[in-house]
Amino acid sequence: MSNKFHDAINDELELDAHLQEAQAEASQNVICHKSQGLSNNTTELEKNLEEAELAIYYFFNNKFDEAKSIVLPHANTSMYHSMGRAMFSFLEAILTFERAHILQAGDELRSCLDICQKYRHKNTISESIGKKLKRTAYSALSDMEAHAELCMAEALLLQALLIFAEDESLTTLIKGGVQINHCYNNYKECTLTLSNREWQSQISKIHFESGVRMGMGTFNLMISLLPASVIKLLQFIGFSGDRDAGLEDLNRGYKTSGLRQVLCALTLLGYHLIVCYILGHQEGDLVLCDDILQTQLEKYPHGALFLFFKGRLEFMRGNLVTAEHWYKMSWRSQNVWPQFHHLSFWELLWVNCLKVDWREASLYASHLVESSKWSPTIYSYQKATTMLMLPNLTHNENQIIDTLMTTAPTYKQRIAGKSLPMEKFVCKKIERYFCQGKWLCLPAVELMYVWNTFTVLSKQHSLADGIYQIIECKFNELKNLKTQRIYDADNIALCLLLRGAFYRQMKKNSLAIKDLKECIALKNAVKDDKYIIAFANLEAGLIYADENQVDLAINTLEKIKKQYTRFSLESRLHFRIHTALMDLRKRVAK
Repeated sequence: MSNKFHDAINDELELDAHLQEAQAEASQNVICHKSQGLSNNTTELEKNLEEAELAIYYFFNNKFDEAKSIVLPHANTSMYHSMGRAMFSFLEAILTFERAHILQAGDELRSCLDICQKYRHKNTISESIGKKLKRTAYSALSDMEAHAELCMAEALLLQALLIFAEDESLTTLIKGGVQINHCYNNYKECTLTLSNREWQSQISKIHFESGVRMGMGTFNLMISLLPASVIKLLQFIGFSGDRDAGLEDLNRGYKTSGLRQVLCALTLLGYHLIVCYILGHQEGDLVLCDDILQTQLEKYPHGALFLFFKGRLEFMRGNLVTAEHWYKMSWRSQNVWPQFHHLSFWELLWVNCLKVDWREASLYASHLVESSKWSPTIYSYQKATTMLMLPNLTHNENQIIDTLMTTAPTYKQRIAGKSLPMEKFVCKKIERYFCQGKWLCLPAVELMYVWNTFTVLSKQHSLADGIYQIIECKFNELKNLKTQRIYDADNIALCLLLRGAFYRQMKKNSLAIKDLKECIALKNAVKDDKYIIAFANLEAGLIYADENQVDLAINTLEKIKKQYTRFSLESRLHFRIHTALMDLRKRVAK
């Protein structure tokens, strides 16, 4: 019995050993399979990123068909290919503004979000509990799952922007706001993911970082530009806006070799060459822009967008002939997307206005009227105003102007439930045109001021004389009128504002302040153009800032917000006041 018992015990122990070996082998196989799965996912991700890079290279060199041929075959299975297809459709929708393209882009963005959802991390029960307790297990994410979160944030942002273009209801506005909030939270999570996990592939980390820098940088920059009252509301619901942090992120994203490096470059160019001049009063970082453009034009020598920004850089430097050359190169670099031409036509219109070549300016205005659907109201009015500056108009030209003025208001649009402020301004000016017997005071020069192109005058004083003579001549003509007319005060105030703004650009501050104070003194006599008085105060405040009278500048700008409301272009003025106050308060903090 004893021997049998010992034999049985030995058999049991041997069986247990075999079972433990089998379990260990099975566990090792599971680990190996999981590791193999992660390896396969990493390889698949790197291949997708490589193809996305190639598609971007083709796209920004105007090889649009080649770019599409890369993204379309796998757009229903790969998130990066799907994102590429959706981006193509989004750009087409925004550039054409046609409803069919907007709907198609919406469908493809929804498809992209569905694909991203499939690749997202599926939480275990313990991870779900941790998430509720605000403890996200970033280490549990694979590289593929991290990129799914990033692509989802980008697709949500594009979807929100598209929603605003789709219709004008309050429901749409709320829906778009919710999408942007969701997108912003995704980007914040991606920022934490970047620094709180071990990356399986350094390549995927670099591409991921460029996306995080681009997203958070753009959000911070955009929000920082909004007026203080809006920022306070956004901060209450979780948004934040820090211009310096945004620019720092975008610069870091631009200096990486990641997939979104080119988008960081374009955002920086857009901010420093366009936003700074339209919404602010100080010039952008032209040295940085020059550096970016040299690098990007080596990589994308035929890229319509980079050729355009090269033209814009020269325009902001006051080199109008050189700017004209680059804008035309951008325009003629491709014909697949003629909507890109409209960017150059817009700029060439203002280049020729500064050159006082009204005939050439009206030619580019005509191109916009005939081929762009962005704002026929604004385009029609701009063409009419450039023609009104021509001497000795023919009967046929007068008829064309009357037709443009009559039809322009019929094209008025609403976006995100709101009328465009510039279109409202244009419609009021058209009413004035007919009220004044088909005449307007310096209409094209007024638009040049409104679009802030006067800043270029300070770079090339030789350009300035032509504009000055036009303003001076009209002002003297109005002052010498023997009979009074209903809008005389409005027209004289406009001339004083334009001349005062001109003097500020020429650094003739005492002359500028004299004109601006005379303009402000007409506030009770001005009948319609109340915006003129508010903007005259802005110009005075900017002069005080230039003279380093910081307290006086801040008080003047703050007073405008309290004393002047319900006038044309009020939101544009508030943007400019906000950027000026940001700079002034930074000086005080130092």
